[in-house]
Amino acid sequence: MKPSTEKRLVQYAMRNKKMIFFGLFCLLLAVALELTGPFIAKRLIDEHIVGIENHWMEVQDDDNQTVEYQGRLFKRADRLSEQDEVIRKVTLLQAERSYYLIEEEVPLTGNRSLNNEGAVVIQTPEQTWTVAGEKLTLGALYRFFSPEVQPIIWLLVLYMGLIVIASVFQYLKTYLLQVSSNRIIKQMRDDVFGHIQRLPISYFVNRPAGKIVARVTNDTEAIRELYVKVLETFASGMIYMSGIFFALFLLDIRLAAVTLLVIPIMVIWMKWYKVYAGKFNRVIRSTVSDINGFINEAIQGMPIIQAFRRTKSIEDEFETLNHRHYTYQIKMNTLNALTSFNLVNVIRNLAFVAFIWYFGGMSLNGTGIVSVGVLYAFVDYLTRLFEPMNQMISQLPQLEQARVAGSRVFELMDQEGEEVKDESISRYKGEVVFDHVWFAYEEDDYVLKDMSFKIEPGQTAAFVGHTGSGKSSVMNLLFRFYDPQKGKIMIDGMDTKSLSRQQVRKHIGIVLQDPFIFTGTIISNVTMNDPSITREQAIAALKAVGADSFIEKLPNQYDEPVKEKGSEFSAGQRQLISFARALAFDPAILILDEATASIDTETEGLIQEALKILTKGRTTLVIAHRLSTIQQADQIFVLERGKIIEKGTHDQLIQQQGNYYQMYKMQQGQLKNQAVV
Repeated sequence: MKPSTEKRLVQYAMRNKKMIFFGLFCLLLAVALELTGPFIAKRLIDEHIVGIENHWMEVQDDDNQTVEYQGRLFKRADRLSEQDEVIRKVTLLQAERSYYLIEEEVPLTGNRSLNNEGAVVIQTPEQTWTVAGEKLTLGALYRFFSPEVQPIIWLLVLYMGLIVIASVFQYLKTYLLQVSSNRIIKQMRDDVFGHIQRLPISYFVNRPAGKIVARVTNDTEAIRELYVKVLETFASGMIYMSGIFFALFLLDIRLAAVTLLVIPIMVIWMKWYKVYAGKFNRVIRSTVSDINGFINEAIQGMPIIQAFRRTKSIEDEFETLNHRHYTYQIKMNTLNALTSFNLVNVIRNLAFVAFIWYFGGMSLNGTGIVSVGVLYAFVDYLTRLFEPMNQMISQLPQLEQARVAGSRVFELMDQEGEEVKDESISRYKGEVVFDHVWFAYEEDDYVLKDMSFKIEPGQTAAFVGHTGSGKSSVMNLLFRFYDPQKGKIMIDGMDTKSLSRQQVRKHIGIVLQDPFIFTGTIISNVTMNDPSITREQAIAALKAVGADSFIEKLPNQYDEPVKEKGSEFSAGQRQLISFARALAFDPAILILDEATASIDTETEGLIQEALKILTKGRTTLVIAHRLSTIQQADQIFVLERGKIIEKGTHDQLIQQQGNYYQMYKMQQGQLKNQAVV
């Protein structure tokens, strides 16, 4: 059983685990440093700003923690040392908008107010206190606040320093995760493209090229976004949220326990999103592949489309695909709008209202269970908690796109490929034997039926017959693009199935009716960038087949750039380049698949001369429609519906006056159709 898409995506990430883990470690340090901010703020508020509202002791000795007021020295009760001698206890507290110095110890909690006489009234659940106090001026209040200035400055400097250090770790985290993400996707694309090279020809026959291209480009690009953005966002988000929850529990267990409710909400939310987003994204990704395949086919066939005036119908077909993509993209956008920033804001605002209403009021009136500093830190952490949550939710569309794209890429990679075994084998002598070969592209629909023949080393064998007679299937089997269901194919007495496909093809060359010319130069098209083929060998091959007659007239001659498919060259010129390619690789067995079928009569003479050079000393199998090109063949096999119905030399088959004779006469224009009335 294949592992899940998610597990396989993780396995790819683990290939760069050292860099990823180091990046996450930097993230962990950055988060830890950033999350110290609210704790510093809590201390600054509770101990140094609100902290002056406290019990103060009148002492005799002066130090950096004492305050001089009206010739008396005061020190906060929480800062007394064992050496301090206390003269009197006083209380400094706020009532309404002013601060009062009360010459006795009174509670710091409770509801405070002023009566008609200006006395301070403190109401606690146990009793009510009414005390006289001295209203402090702003200058007098600052005297009590002065010992806190330096600690506040140091705390602010500490916080700024931690932020700077955290930013360094944030940079390292971003850099390391980005680099590792791009390495992962590079490796994945290499793996996908490498696997495509190992897929059997039948896979490409049954699928449009555009769909395969979409998986290598569009789908891997969607996965790249997973590693580049989603991985960082979710890793950062989970570390941030874990750190924030840890900090919340340090502040107040009861408050933190309430905030845990966001976790099940988020999990249920993401599961619900996954169901619908996965469904929509599968349709979207599939439709994108269909659109790519359709556009690729339309561009390839544009001359035919315009020649037959089918542009309107092609536009209508494209619009059908495009409308399906549009419809599901709208559904996806609607889903994202419902489950993104707006909903996170609603939850966050509800959480703020609940906390401020329940805890804030009690804290501010002095009867609460938490201090103002704790409440401030808690609200700060709560704000920070929803930031990564919002970022993670906003990345859900990318996550689902990547998950669906990953399933499509892995589906391609799960297609059974062929083993690559490119070990060197001895050059063939060239004997080719088909021994009772049966072959079908589809089950039981045989296109070759009990076919047997033998071609001696160095012989030229031609295969002729009407379309669908099985000529090209013979070549496909010899090249091991496919394997027969029954019978054997042997080269020099070796069963081709006992060799790898790469070994079978090692000493076989092929020239197609419509040769494929790659983008590059004329030289690179001959050498195929094989280091074993030198530039001198490539030029010699081009000259041998007569291609130098047009190449040396070009501005860059043999280094002339070649456009896509060699469109700047005529059919005959492209064929000469493909002949030179086959000659440069010096195959022991050569397959010519209707190599002269699309050549004009004027060019045919040049091609025939090139063929003489190309086939010299090689076993050659020729598929031919022009019977005039195979008259010198050592053997000619006439095929009909997958069977050999005639074989012999040209002269022998003419004398038999069978099917070959009829085809030959028809091509010579000597056979007249007779109507039977």
